[in-house]
Formats: sequence, structure tokens, C-alpha cells
Amino acid sequence: FNGGSSDPNNDPLTFSVSPSGPYPLGTTNVTLTVTDPDGASDQCTASITVVDNTPPVASCQNVTVSLNANGNASITANQVNNGSSDNCGVSSISVSPSSFNCNNLGNNTVTLTVTDAAGNSSTCNATVTVQDNTNPTAVCTNATVSLNASGTASVSVSAIDGGSSDNCSVTSISVSPSSFTCANLGNNTVTLTVTDGSGNSSTCTATVVVVDNLAPSVVCPPSINQPNDAGQCDAGISIPVPTSSDNCGTVNLTNNITGGSNASATYPVGTTNVTYTATDGSGNSSTCSFAVTVVDGEVPLAVCQSTTVSLDGSGNGSIVANDVNGGSGDNCGILSTSVSNTNFNCSNLGSNTVTLTITDSSNNVSSCTAPVIVEDNIAPAAVCQGVT
Repeated sequence: FNGGSSDPNNDPLTFSVSPSGPYPLGTTNVTLTVTDPDGASDQCTASITVVDNTPPVASCQNVTVSLNANGNASITANQVNNGSSDNCGVSSISVSPSSFNCNNLGNNTVTLTVTDAAGNSSTCNATVTVQDNTNPTAVCTNATVSLNASGTASVSVSAIDGGSSDNCSVTSISVSPSSFTCANLGNNTVTLTVTDGSGNSSTCTATVVVVDNLAPSVVCPPSINQPNDAGQCDAGISIPVPTSSDNCGTVNLTNNITGGSNASATYPVGTTNVTYTATDGSGNSSTCSFAVTVVDGEVPLAVCQSTTVSLDGSGNGSIVANDVNGGSGDNCGILSTSVSNTNFNCSNLGSNTVTLTITDSSNNVSSCTAPVIVEDNIAPAAVCQGVT
């Protein structure tokens, strides 16, 4: 404090200051007292300014934070501060950056700044490890799949995923089981697994309904043409069983003739349509048809008998076919009978040969001949007149 004090007699001086310190930050007025050996003294006043040029000691520690459901996280300076100090006290601490999102997953370097009241500052770095510990939200929806011709079906992730999400991002979605066969017809429970980039995962379950909408395949034998059994108006026919297949195996065959899988039976003369129905275990069905034709190749049996016709008063007479039919017959029945001559007169007196024609329902024809005896049994009328 002495700025050059002196004594006129060059006597040695003693010095004292008040206050004597230590002094606080800032300016303090002090009084310097100078005294000679004789006790004479003098005073002067000076100011002392104390400044703080010592920066704080910044001390950091590493921090781990977890992202929230929105994919965000933040830290405070106090979390990073590891006991920073200053000779005069710390007035503020700050950290940068302090906010994090999914882009910051992993290690991030942040800077802690420590400032004292004199404006001195220092920094240190810390590592902030950003973690995502939030599981994704798995959302499922039910689905229906149809078996193909090979009896298999599969379900895709997109068919089951009902809008799954994550606070950061979904990196993979899988569904199990995803493949189905005929053994899985009906309701099946599947599990959807949703995983994010941090390895967090969640699951949900859905119902996959496996259906079979494909009808079986059925192939009928070719149409059948066969003659009737001898003397019968029908024929016993052995019919091959149709070939059938289905994507799920078992097929039930029925037909409109016998009701079962074998349509072998006695079929009447004419054409009969046979229809097979193939039905699988899911109720799908398909049909095929073919014709069974029994041909009547037997001609009728024509049997004739003689008949007698008496001319009437006009000299005419007639017969019908049944008059000369002696019991004709046919295995399937007679459709029509006809006779070659039905009308007679005086010129036919005596025996006349006629032909009887028999036609059955299949237009088979046979004939025979019969004698028709024409008689005149009416006596003449005698008419007399006088003679002169």
C-alpha cells in the first residue's frame, strides 16, 4: 500500500493498514498509517481491488437415459455434474446438448459448462448413452386363407399386422405359424412378433381361418350303349366307378341311380342319364354325367289266325288287325298292329291272304300271313211279275 511515504528527518517509519485483510472480492478502502520513532504519524487512504481469475474446476460423469414412448429423452446439467467446484463458488452450470431422440441411440458426447460469479468458466465432456427400452406395440387382426390345389396355404405378415408401431421404428415383423395344410382347416392361432432396432419386441395373437373352397375333380366313364338282355326290356349293366381327386384327399361319391358310389344296375330300354356327385370334407362338390342307352334289338313275335268275313247286304265286309292277331307279343310291348287288307266284296269270295304287321316301341317290325274267308250268307231276293 505504501506509495513512497518518507520522514523529513529520514527516521525509520513503521506502517500499519486498516483493515488488515484478507479482502473480499471487489474494492475495499484501506487506511495506511505511517509512524516515526517519535510517535508522529500520518495517514492516507487507498483502495484495494480483489479480482477472481481462477476458473472453476469442471468435473463430469457419464449418464444413461431411456427414450420415452414418444421417442424422446432429456438430461439436466446436474445429472452430468460430478461435483464441479470453484474457489469462490459456482454460479451456474449448463449442458449441451440436453435433448435426444431416436437418431441419438448409443453414445453421445455432451459438454458441461461451469461458470463462477466472476464469469470464469470451464468445461468437461461426458458420454450420454441413449437407450430405447420401450417395447413396440403389436396390433393383430384376424385373417382367412384358402387352400390351393395342392392343399396348402400361407398367410403374410401384412395380413395379420393391424398397425403395429414403435417409439422409434419397427425393424422386423414375423408371424408364426405362417403355412397351413388340410390338417389345419378351421381356426388356427398365430403369433405376430414385432421387433424394433434396439431388440425390444412384443407379440400379439390372431386367428387365421383356413378354408377349402376348391371343388373335387370327378371324371365319369364314357357313355354306354348296350343291347337288352334276351327276352327282357332292360339290361343289367356294370358301370366303372368314376375317377375323383381333391386337394384335401377324401371324396364321397354318390349317383342319382343307386345313391352310392357304384351305379351298376338294371337299366330300361332307352337312354338313362347318370349323374355322379363328388363331395369333399368341406362340402364342396362337383358333378359329371354320362348316358346309358339300352337298345332293344329284338323283333316282335307276330302270330296270325284265320278269320271269316260275311258280306253284308251291300256285298261288302271288313276286318281289323286284331281279327287276324293270334297272340302276337314283344319283350317291350307292341306299339302298333296293322293288316294289309281290311275291306272285302263279292270279288273276294273265298280265301284271301292278308299280312299282319307288328311294330314295337323301338320300331322293330315283324309280320305273318293269315287267311281271311269271305262268305256270302245272304239269300237272293226273289221278285215275280205277271206274264200275259
